[in-house]
Amino acid sequence: MHPGTVPLISRPGTLAARLLVLALCCLAALPAQAERLRELGGFAGVRDNALVGYGLVVGLDGTGDQTMQAPFTGQSLTNMLSQLGITVPPGTNMQLRNVAAVMVTADLPPFARPGQRLDVVVSSVGNADSLRGGTLLMTPLKGADGDTYAIAQGNLLVAGAGASAGGTSVQVNQQAGGRISGGATVEREVPLALGANGGLLELQLDSSDFGTAQRVVSAINREFGRTVAAAQNGRVIALDGPRDANARVNFMARVENIEVTPPEAPARVVLNSRTGSIVLNGAVTLRQAAVAHGNLSIVIDSEFGVSQPNPFTDGETVVVRDTEISIEQQPGTLKVVEGADLLEVVDALNSLGATPNDLMSILEALKAAGSLRAELEII
Repeated sequence: MHPGTVPLISRPGTLAARLLVLALCCLAALPAQAERLRELGGFAGVRDNALVGYGLVVGLDGTGDQTMQAPFTGQSLTNMLSQLGITVPPGTNMQLRNVAAVMVTADLPPFARPGQRLDVVVSSVGNADSLRGGTLLMTPLKGADGDTYAIAQGNLLVAGAGASAGGTSVQVNQQAGGRISGGATVEREVPLALGANGGLLELQLDSSDFGTAQRVVSAINREFGRTVAAAQNGRVIALDGPRDANARVNFMARVENIEVTPPEAPARVVLNSRTGSIVLNGAVTLRQAAVAHGNLSIVIDSEFGVSQPNPFTDGETVVVRDTEISIEQQPGTLKVVEGADLLEVVDALNSLGATPNDLMSILEALKAAGSLRAELEII
């Protein structure tokens, strides 16, 4: 959470909660802190590449895939054995519980060279109960282009644990996945030619903002004492770097450590519809508006009775349904809300006494009425 961003307290808070909001508002009033360029963006091409592969984990203690429900595990094992010179007779149903089919993922860092080690994550794709104690067999890891860039193999480390007895079971954390530290070996590097176009480099900001781009260009040119940087748009900045590789590395390191003070973030309110949380930053303001809040509930209650005829008559016994409908409405008062700073906005919204879900509707209505001076984002 960035400085100047606080969670909205949906009910009248205690003294401690009000002091917390006041302290955060005081922090929001402080001047913006300078940040290094490496925290605001990165150079084009210098990024990780995702790798993925399909493999088998063996050596499980009866907790592997049930091959009847996961036939691909048996097919994979048959194919692997045939590559090792072992022929499995056709139609053989191998009821093995010590083998599991898994997906293996890893991130290939930039400038990785053949022979370097990578950490891998192994996840079950069948119905294995646990991968604890298993060994991943040689698994090619491929990139988006379909080429193999690493080979994974090794013993799994599973953080989860579980036990069962007498029809009762207990489990801690997930057992269908694990990690292998340094479990993959890089076999191919990703070609990356920085500055191949006459030393031209591109600095890409994490978020598109013209004000930040303008300040970054000014800071870089001021650092080098000449025109080195030029903004292409609100995110991309072109840099005239050296053609020599060693000088280029020094140039990039110097650029990454330049400090820039980004402009204040725009006013924004984030509504999480799943959890009911509401977060707003310090730039949010409220123009004067009147809000009425109240809950309406309709209760329908049905009771069944039996109506019996008089003795010695031809009447029939029937079931009678008695339905009672009541409408209850909590009193809603018209309240004026207004706030020029974060503390006033929080106090104004808390004064409504609404639940988080009600506050979401109220904030949307305030935005539609033009009172809420902020951008609404629903996640």
